[in-house]
Amino acid sequence: MNDFVRKHDDGLHRCKWAGVDELYVNYHDTEWGVPVTGDQEMFERITLEGFQAGLSWITILKRRETFRKAFHNFNVKKVAKLNDADVERLMLDAGIIRNRAKIISTINNANLVLELQKQGESISDIVWSFAPAKSKRTTAASVFEWRATSPESDQLSKHLKKLGFGFVGSTTMYALMQATGFVNDHAPGCYRRKALS
Repeated sequence: MNDFVRKHDDGLHRCKWAGVDELYVNYHDTEWGVPVTGDQEMFERITLEGFQAGLSWITILKRRETFRKAFHNFNVKKVAKLNDADVERLMLDAGIIRNRAKIISTINNANLVLELQKQGESISDIVWSFAPAKSKRTTAASVFEWRATSPESDQLSKHLKKLGFGFVGSTTMYALMQATGFVNDHAPGCYRRKALS
């Protein structure tokens, strides 16, 4: 096939990064690259991608349910109300990534999402406004490579930083775009590539 895919025991070719971990394979097959909309859903993804910065995605994936419990299922209003005592409580929660700056940023980001909503705006709509044109969402097989950033992720990162959001660097935003269907970065030969084109 190619260096980007691996044939699994079920006969399907999948992106090599999915490995053989059942949780990761299921995420690859059912979520990665599927369009995500809605403020709560987008807030969750932005938060998890932010926590992933400097770590592997499987590290976050294995803790996702604990993250959901810790952050009230990413209910923006509830997260925005978290206080200093909550930060200290979360710093003791071994089920999440205990990074004070990322926890504080999550609370700040929730407050920013609420501010946007009060102004009649949606974080989901804002993020989606940076999606590439539909004709440019799937990289041609002949020039395919997994990138770390794109011009769109650069612009999205700058915009969110300007609004005050934290842990939204270009690499993190490109990972968000890959995960939430802005781009189809399933490798040529991966059975999900065609399904999401």
